Formats: sequence, structure tokens, C-alpha cells
Amino acid sequence: MKTDTCQKAGKTSGERVLNGVGVSEGIAIGTAHVVETGLGTVPEYAIEEDAVGSETARFSRALAQARRQVAKLKQKSSALSEATAEELGLLLDAHSAMLSSTRMINSVGRIIRSRRINAEAAVQEMVHEITQGFARIKDPYLAARIQDIRDVGSRILRQLTQTPYQAFSVLPEGAVIIAGELSPADIALIDPKNVAAFVTAVGGAEGHTAIMARSMGLPAVLGTTDLPSIARSGQMVIVDGEVGRVIIDPTETTLNEYRRRAEARNRLNRQLTRLRSLPAQTIDGTVVSIQANIELARDLDGALNAGAEGIGLFRTEFMFMNRETPPGQEEQYALLRTVVEGIQDKPVTIRTLDIGGEKFASGLRESITDSANPMLGLRAIRLSLKEPKLFETQISAILRAGAHGPVRLLLPMISSVHQVRQVRSIVNRVAKRLRRRNIPIADPLPPIGAMVEVPGAALIADSLSQEADFFAIGTNDLTMYTLAIDRGDEQVADLYNPLHPAVLRLIQFTVGAAQRGNKPVSVCGEIAGDPRFAPLLVGLGVRELSMTSQSIPRVKQRLRGLDIGPATRRALAIMDQTDEGQVSALLDDFNEGL
Repeated sequence: MKTDTCQKAGKTSGERVLNGVGVSEGIAIGTAHVVETGLGTVPEYAIEEDAVGSETARFSRALAQARRQVAKLKQKSSALSEATAEELGLLLDAHSAMLSSTRMINSVGRIIRSRRINAEAAVQEMVHEITQGFARIKDPYLAARIQDIRDVGSRILRQLTQTPYQAFSVLPEGAVIIAGELSPADIALIDPKNVAAFVTAVGGAEGHTAIMARSMGLPAVLGTTDLPSIARSGQMVIVDGEVGRVIIDPTETTLNEYRRRAEARNRLNRQLTRLRSLPAQTIDGTVVSIQANIELARDLDGALNAGAEGIGLFRTEFMFMNRETPPGQEEQYALLRTVVEGIQDKPVTIRTLDIGGEKFASGLRESITDSANPMLGLRAIRLSLKEPKLFETQISAILRAGAHGPVRLLLPMISSVHQVRQVRSIVNRVAKRLRRRNIPIADPLPPIGAMVEVPGAALIADSLSQEADFFAIGTNDLTMYTLAIDRGDEQVADLYNPLHPAVLRLIQFTVGAAQRGNKPVSVCGEIAGDPRFAPLLVGLGVRELSMTSQSIPRVKQRLRGLDIGPATRRALAIMDQTDEGQVSALLDDFNEGL
């Protein structure tokens, strides 16, 4: 995090600029409200053997009180907006489950007995043990779960130390909340009508502070390490959630500049909103289907409001994470039915379980053993085919959900034709079983698609097109596997480039195979949601794009300004290049000329 001080004519103006991680777009100008949410130093002291029982009982009372608090918070959250209430409700359900976890309770009791220390210190050690285990797994979703564990530990510690939560009931309208961190309990006490933005010293884009800020439509910047100690309540603050910038005591010149930017952004958003009901149609009349990637049912409103023509990627693995046992058929069916019905007769592409590698689900720990290289090990479709009972349960839920609207079945990390054939056999078997029991299912059976995210799948795309009903190109993993680069590893992350000629040739080969086999092909990786890549993708022949809901308006705007002829010629010129720098220059030159 950088701190800059602006100077004028050799004199410090007082304006301070700090940079963090922008996790929720938008510009807010408001009054700082600095809050202290930490617990300070947790006491640790030795206890006598005859005090172990009373200390364990004290922990149990604190645990019970923490559970009651979570129940009250969930009841209170119903007063928030529907999207925010659903997000917070799901989170509080997870916290309630953690507070009832036998493993956690037994762990704290063991530490108290074995080390003869007080309950506060035992809770802190338990949190440290669990988070250390999670920290070894490089995954943004699990990084956010570490914060959940810390939040639950803090809730118990507050009861043990009798530390009250910070009240937010008297915030002035337009307040910018600045804190070391904000837990879900803190957020539940906030009236969103009075808050202009969030700024915290810690946190990331996948954490719940970021998720809540986005669901509330509030700009947010996290990771501004020094800000809570620098800022003072009452100071004027500018928060730029897009670039991750916070400005304290801005000069009049800076203030006017950001007011201009905020108004320009509001005008652009109004313009983009008007595109909601318009098709993503190029100048020459070529129609591109734009769909949304979602993880949970709560994302449906955003997809519909953005004008998504369906769900191009529903990631089912989030149903399996953060729980001790996998969800059963009824639970999966209920959630999938909510999504299928909620998207209002638009198609829903449901990706089967993509657990393994960097994605971890504690309820499946017995199915996935440690691997020297998890990204090349038992994951995605490989795991599903190895665990037929688990897979058939999911297939049953998907087929039943298909009775309520159009669904497609998408298989992750396909590397052979045989895998697709195996899945088709399983789908037919499960469908026959459900029909015998007179359970309504999709009729006809859903199309079965293959994700192209490993080079091997791209290179046999012609053969795959004879067995799969459609393709979805996952450019994130395709780039990683093609270039042998882990973009989560900061030592090589700068080498990760989806514009590398090798990656582009695999995309081109896959699109060509789909066209020859008369099969639909979509792109659902990050480049699908970046307007910069739109001319290249449609120029290569892609006619379906799936992206986050927030990306849809800007990609649609770019597509409506394109002409397929020039885009195709530029794409072919790009495919003649051998240097990724030249590829990038040709693409940017084309975009600048639009």
C-alpha cells in the first residue's frame, strides 16, 4: 500500500492519497467514520488442574451466547435489502454451523486440558491451527473462509472478554466507514442508507466485506494498511472502488475532479442500463449471446438486471464448500430449481462438481488424498467418475431441476472422448431410474457439453465434437495449463498471458472444430468479460460469451459498436503473429480505432 502526499508550490497541502485493493466499483465522497473493531491483546495465563472444568464451562457459556447472537443477527438481517439479506443469511448460517462444530468445540477443550491455559488463549490457538491449515492452500475462496474462522473466533472471544460490538446506529448520512476490518456482525449493525463506502486495512476481493459491499452497491477499498491510524473521524474522504484509491482531506481541485468523474460514471451507468433490453448485435447484424457466470442463487438478480440471456456457467462446487458433509440430492435439487426458475425460462448451463486442485471441500476430504501436484491430480470430472455415488446424486438433482426450465450439463476438465461417453451412460442410467420412480425430469435430456480448459481437449476438439453437444472454453485454466504458469504464484504471475499465440491457436482450433461439427461454442473465462477481447473473440467465430453480471453492459456496448468484417480481418492478422507483444499491440490498435 502506497501513501502519497500532494504538494503545491513547495507547501504540503494536507491531501493524502492511499492505495489498496478496489473490490467494489464506484466513487464515493463522504465523511470519515473511523471505528475500532479489534479486540486488542488476548490474555493468556495458566490455570490449575482443578480449574479446568470451570474454564471449559466458561467456554461453553460463551459459545452458547455466541450462537444466540448469530440467531438474533439473522432475524435482524431480514430488514435489509433482499440481496443483502440473502448474502448475510447464508454467511450467518455458515457461522452458526462453525459454532456448533464438534471438531472446534473438542479442539478448544483439548487445548484447555492439555496446556492448562484459559479459554481465551485456547480459542486463539484453535483459530491459529485451523487457519494455518487453510493458508497452505492457494485459493481465493478458501482465503475468504480463513476470515470466517477468525470472525467466529472473535465472536467467542468477545463473549469471554465481555467486549461489546461497535455501534453503527448513529452514523451520519454519507459516512465512509474506515476500520481495521469489518466482520459480518459489524456489517449487520450498519444501516446501508447512511453509508457511502467501506475502507478496511485488511481483506480481499473474495472476502465477505467485499461481497457485502458489492451486494449493497457500495464502493469499497481493502488492504489500506495504514489508513485506520492516519484517518480521523470527520475528515472528508474520497473512495475510488475501481482503482483502489482513498484520498483524505482532498484539495478543492481533487474534489472537483472526482465530482466530475462520479457524474460521468453515473451518466455512463444510465446509458449502459438502457442497453439491458437490447441484443448484443454488431453493426452488421451478427447476434452474440451474452450470459452470466454465477455461484449462488443470490446472483440471479444481478444477472437479470444486467440483461443476461441466460446462465452460461453455474459453478456447483460452492454448494459443497464450507461444510462437513456433501449436500444430498434434495438439497441440491432445491437450490438448482431456484436458479432454473429464477432465470425465467432462460437456459442454465450447470457445471458439474469442479472440486480438487486449488478448490477444497472439507466434506470430500476422504475422496481426495494429498497429491504432489493437485492441479494435475484427482479433480473435476476425474473425481466425479471415481466417485459414482456422489456424481449420480448430482446428476439426479440436475435432471430433476431440468423439469422446471431449460438446462445444459457442462463437464469440467475433459481430456478424452471416453470421459464424455462415460458421463452420457451415467446420465441415461440415472434418468431411467428416476423415470421408474415417476419423478419428473428434463425431457428431452439436457445437452452434455465439454469444457475445453486443457490443451489435450483443444487438440482433439474434432473428435470431442462428435460426442459432446457443445463446447465451453475456460480460458483461465487453458492459459495456465498451456503455459505451465500458476498465476497465483507471484514469482511467475507476470508470465500469465491469454494473448500468448499458443493459447490463441488452441482457442481458434476449438472454435473451428465446433463449427465443423455444427456445435455451439462459448467462452466463459475472464477474457469473455473484458471488452478489450471482444473484437478478437467474435473475429475468431465465437458467438456465445459468459461473464460476471457486472461485465455484461460494457461488453454489450463494445459488441454493438463492432463490425464483424473488420474484426474478423484483425483476428486473422493477430493469428499470424508469433510474438505476444505484437498480438497485444494489434488488438489495442484495433480497439483504439473504434
